[in-house]
Amino acid sequence: MRALAGNAWWEYIKKEMLPHMWCPGCGNGIVLRCLARALAALGLPRHRVVVVTGIGCWGKADDYLRTNALHTTHGRALAFATGIKLARPELVVLVLMGDGDCATIGGNHLIHAARRNVDLTAVVVNNFNYGMTGGQVSATTPRGAVTSTTALGNPERGFDLCKIADAAGANLVARATVYHVPLLERLLREGISKKGFSFLEVVSPCPTHYGRRNRLGTPAEMMRYLKERSLGVHAPAARRGEVPEGYILIGKLAERDEPDFLAAYEQVRQRASGRGERK
Repeated sequence: MRALAGNAWWEYIKKEMLPHMWCPGCGNGIVLRCLARALAALGLPRHRVVVVTGIGCWGKADDYLRTNALHTTHGRALAFATGIKLARPELVVLVLMGDGDCATIGGNHLIHAARRNVDLTAVVVNNFNYGMTGGQVSATTPRGAVTSTTALGNPERGFDLCKIADAAGANLVARATVYHVPLLERLLREGISKKGFSFLEVVSPCPTHYGRRNRLGTPAEMMRYLKERSLGVHAPAARRGEVPEGYILIGKLAERDEPDFLAAYEQVRQRASGRGERK
């Protein structure tokens, strides 16, 4: 879709709020710009976009976007977003969450939003810990990783959020990293355009807590790690299902065209009014 006249990506950014509050080396600024560029490329009027956030580092993103916004309670962003979409289906509703917000506290909402296939676009920045509150362990922290609450290493396995969203029935499931900017921007455009529940995980390890505690080096070295340890879905090893341990599978991981929740609910309304046939 061609951008509307005058819709440059920076028009979606509150320039008066800059510089942003995120730590030096944090990937949130990269995701924010990619999101603004995706909205501009799709030509979406700002008044038709609603950004719903929860609590956490990435949850502060609504402070910098010149769209409608709703800042909600921890772990409940998808529940609020569902209500907005059902009440105002003509709006484009984006849900911005971190791994703690989406999976550790709000995991049940993630499962059911994907199961219902609500027409939302969830953008989850996975930094592998609770970055804003001191670097505590989260549901995506890898096994063995050091956090402020797992000083001797995390004994638990981390969730694969994309596998959860796929198993629950999301219409689009994808993953990128903050190093792979062109891919990230393209997946954001596709996710926003896709009817039904779209889930995009953005891998962005926290440099302040997770990176330091796990001796991953400088933010630049962490970026190099994302470059070297990412594997595209079309790579031969990925096609054979042989992704090496420790590698990040990126790209479009699953896509389906199931009816979204509103379309399915409309069929129920038609049957209730006697205008539709029971199948």
